[in-house]
Amino acid sequence: MGRSGLKVSVISLGGWLTYGGATGDEIAFDCMKAAYDSGVNFFDCAEGYAAGKSEIVMGKAIQKFGWNRCDIVISTKVYWGGESNSAPGRGQNSVGLSRKHIIEGTNASLKRLGLDYVDLIYAHRPDRLTPMEEVVRAFNWLIDQGKAFYWGTSEWSVEEITDAWRVADKLGLIGPVMEQPQYNLTCRDRVEKEYHPLYSKHGLGLTTFSALKGGFLTGKYDSEAIPENTRLDSSSKDAYISTVVKKFHDKDPEIVRNITISRSLKPIAEKLGITQGQLALAWVIKNPNVSSAITGASRVEQVYENLKALEAVKLLTEDVMKEIDEAVGNKPVLEPRRFG
Repeated sequence: MGRSGLKVSVISLGGWLTYGGATGDEIAFDCMKAAYDSGVNFFDCAEGYAAGKSEIVMGKAIQKFGWNRCDIVISTKVYWGGESNSAPGRGQNSVGLSRKHIIEGTNASLKRLGLDYVDLIYAHRPDRLTPMEEVVRAFNWLIDQGKAFYWGTSEWSVEEITDAWRVADKLGLIGPVMEQPQYNLTCRDRVEKEYHPLYSKHGLGLTTFSALKGGFLTGKYDSEAIPENTRLDSSSKDAYISTVVKKFHDKDPEIVRNITISRSLKPIAEKLGITQGQLALAWVIKNPNVSSAITGASRVEQVYENLKALEAVKLLTEDVMKEIDEAVGNKPVLEPRRFG
């Protein structure tokens, strides 16, 4: 993972929108075991996933299967808070990146996971109301106390990550060694352009999410209809899914663009003899700055299907990568450095 020395599986398994929510515990256990038995060592969750229930389910799986702690890498994220507290005036310090919430939120996550420490702890979003020095000091305190080994960010701008490193260097502390951004064939600018200077300067490692853009890049929505038994067809009350479903029915430009890009991948995938999903995931992990691509799975079959992308990577020759860029038509252009 970046320059940390930590080794994470190229494909990992996360609990967003699945474990602790729409997917039952036994299915979550089966998916995690299938992943682990196939060589996956990295499992990702967050205090905000299913109001903390994702952490509970993952913790139960670790205990159920008796996995050695040194054989797995566990991450969680703080910012949004865990269990909701609807009492008036309560919970004001249960969100954000104040030192109070970073420490209390991490302690609550560890309790839900049933662990003494997590390997990776992320600031799930930037907090522009809290001074960066407070954020850096709080995450370093967690590391000093042995509650986490590494800290990082998720969906931070290059300026915010650079500022965190500036503060850390000034104080003689540890800066963020990993970032968890969205990265897929519909969303490229941040990873390929904005973060470009951070890879060599700070050795930033990426643990990316949404490689399949919520299933859009698998081709399942190419007919512009929502098939039965898909995530968007579920009765999930999750706000994110509800928003996507509404955009789908409204033919939102973002949805139309996702489907257009997915359709452009179909002939390439067919020529290579792989699925569109495997092509999209292989393309993500082909990027040398991606340490691990976090996948989701609500069925064991999806775990195995995603892992086939590892073999598909070798099919992505320079000519194929160029063909993909021409098909999707959204490759970021790096601006030349200017001097003087």
